[in-house]
Amino acid sequence: MFPKKGNVFPPRAGERLSGKRYAGAVATALRAELGETHQSVKTIMRWTGATERTVKNWLAGESGPSGEHLVSLLRHSDATLEAVLLLAKRRSTLAADKLLSARNTLLEALKTIDVLID
Repeated sequence: MFPKKGNVFPPRAGERLSGKRYAGAVATALRAELGETHQSVKTIMRWTGATERTVKNWLAGESGPSGEHLVSLLRHSDATLEAVLLLAKRRSTLAADKLLSARNTLLEALKTIDVLID
C-alpha cells in the first residue's frame, strides 16, 4: 500500500484524455447539431435534466457532461455520440453504425419504390 503523499504515477503519453479536449468536442458537437440559441439550451436541459447554467457551460466548452448527463446526451444526440466515439478511438463502432443507418435508409427507399411501381 502506498502512503497518502508521494508516489503518484503520472499517466502515460496519450493515455489520459484532456478534460478541455473532451469538453470542446462535446460543445462542438452540440452546437453543430442544435445551434447556439436559447431553444437549444432548453432542449439539452430537457434531455438531461441539467440546469441552465450547466448546459451553458457545456456549450461554451468550459466543462463537459459526466455520468448520467452524458448517457442522456448520447441517447438523444448523434453528433455527441460520434464525438465521444472518435475521442475513444472507436472508429470501427462509428463506421458500423453509419453502415447500418445507410442500409436502413436504402431499405426504406426500396420499399417506397416498390409501392410506387405496384
